[in-house]
Amino acid sequence: MSENPDTDTKVLEHPDKKWYAVHVLSSHERKVKSQLENEADIAGLSDKLFQILIPAEQVTEMRAGKKRTRNKVFFPGYMLVEMVLDKETRHLILNTPGITSFVGPKNEPQALRQEEVDRILGRVEESEEGEVLDIPFKIGDPIMVIDGPFTDFSGFVEEINEEKQKIKVRVRVFGRW
Repeated sequence: MSENPDTDTKVLEHPDKKWYAVHVLSSHERKVKSQLENEADIAGLSDKLFQILIPAEQVTEMRAGKKRTRNKVFFPGYMLVEMVLDKETRHLILNTPGITSFVGPKNEPQALRQEEVDRILGRVEESEEGEVLDIPFKIGDPIMVIDGPFTDFSGFVEEINEEKQKIKVRVRVFGRW
């Protein structure tokens, strides 16, 4: 029995598959993605839809003194689909609930350039490697200390150290900075 290494683990490349951007209802991207996957399975078109991507990253932010991690979508209201565009797949995309149109001139599907896709996929991979800290401050922002020995003192952000996840604040104590 001979083994063919090309068909064991690799997905066969289709010459006509391309990436397309699709406009969806904002903040319903995940719901629309699962709906599209289900519709493709029912219609028997799963072999023409290769990937459905919602570019996002994990962002850690401080809210009310607590760390919270959330999933932040890069392009709210958009989804990327790698597929073979034909009459059936176009009909499937446009008739899936939550999808409003293709992105392109006069709502006509226009394939994304490979450089654009590589840039977006690279950004997604970067965000998977390490968590991103969302610091809601800029240097010079006025702040009010809410915890610790300087509670209720006001000051200004003087320095932001993203690596150590710390900010340095200049606080006025006894009339002096």
